[in-house]
Amino acid sequence: MVNIGLLGCGTVGSGVVKLLASNRDVISLRTGQGVAIKRILEKDPEKVLSLGLSEDVLCADIKDILDDDHISVVVELIGGIEPARTFILQALRKGKNVVTANKDLIAVHGQELLAAAEENKVDFFFEASVGGGIPLIYPLKHSLGANRIKEVMGIVNGTTNYILTKMSEEGLEFSRALKEAQELGYAEADPTSDVEGYDAARKIAILASIAFNSRVTFENVYVEGITRLSPLDIKYGYELGYVVKLLAIAQEIDGRVQARVHPAFIPMHHPLAAVKGVYNAVFVNGDAVGEVMFFGRGAGQMPTASAVVGDIMEICHNLSHGTTGMLGCTCFEAKEIIPIDKVESKFYIRMLVKDRPGVLAAIAGVFGSHQLSIATVLQKTSGEEFAQLVLVTHRVPESDLRDALMVLGEMSIVAEICNVIRVEGEDSKV
Repeated sequence: MVNIGLLGCGTVGSGVVKLLASNRDVISLRTGQGVAIKRILEKDPEKVLSLGLSEDVLCADIKDILDDDHISVVVELIGGIEPARTFILQALRKGKNVVTANKDLIAVHGQELLAAAEENKVDFFFEASVGGGIPLIYPLKHSLGANRIKEVMGIVNGTTNYILTKMSEEGLEFSRALKEAQELGYAEADPTSDVEGYDAARKIAILASIAFNSRVTFENVYVEGITRLSPLDIKYGYELGYVVKLLAIAQEIDGRVQARVHPAFIPMHHPLAAVKGVYNAVFVNGDAVGEVMFFGRGAGQMPTASAVVGDIMEICHNLSHGTTGMLGCTCFEAKEIIPIDKVESKFYIRMLVKDRPGVLAAIAGVFGSHQLSIATVLQKTSGEEFAQLVLVTHRVPESDLRDALMVLGEMSIVAEICNVIRVEGEDSKV
């Protein structure tokens, strides 16, 4: 029997309890032994009792779990940095295997925790930290382990994908789409982490570290959110054959790594363009496997519980064979991080300009003087003093584009540079 100490019995924790109970037979058959929750650290007893568990499993002190020699697996689902970090380190140093869904913690302190697990010869697994129930970390480490991964690009935040889907399909303003997401429980009362891109940035830091065998932290990721997107940009993008998504992108280029999160237009034919609502998808490009995509529910009680229990089952196998602690940190290289101003992209630029002859030529002249090439022009006039001018560039260095936009912003013919959105995915062969 493998006994578990569960830290936190909230949404995901209660899902783990339910899944271990409902699928007890198949889990036992697949692991070769029983799995049981022995103790639960939870401030609100009702959360535990409402699941049909007895008061005996409740504890109010982490020591009740750490000092119990019969507990071999600790599952951390309280979230946040502290006390989760301290509790996990204590558990690892006590020789207990640990499973967590804590992306915030892994994106900042993953190296420290993996080192502690390796030192104490125990497992530390975190499949549920990225993509909810979508298997991502195990495939990157194992199934695709023989590949040199070139790129990981995906939609890894269901809240923002739901909002952008509503804005795209129903023409809603951002504020209205956000309110609807909150009413349905897809967005928190404080949606900052989602809509500003921080949640996605933590996830791509984890995936990039695994994909490129080099430590990438949350601080290394360039981040932009979706709050500046308007239905007008989405409309014009559609006319140009694009769909807008909040993308998390990590690439290795000439031995260096870039990691970024920002809104981007992608071609309508790209596989990620069809990912709607609260669904997530991650697109991986490896030198041997080519291009593959992982798709599914990226959050929610039971999908996330599925990933947590999958990690528990993997630990059960390792305990049976005496092989815990064999898989440590895979960040055995130290690759340079490419700053955002050195990244090359195509760009969509929307400007409000004076509607008179010679304006486009003057703007094109500024782009030309900065070695920037324009691929597409879309002009929307209204018979008034100003017109909407949309440009799509060829691939250009970000720093060169910023220099050009600074010059344009000072020209009298340009009333406003309304938005700048990167264009991605046009090189995909899928």
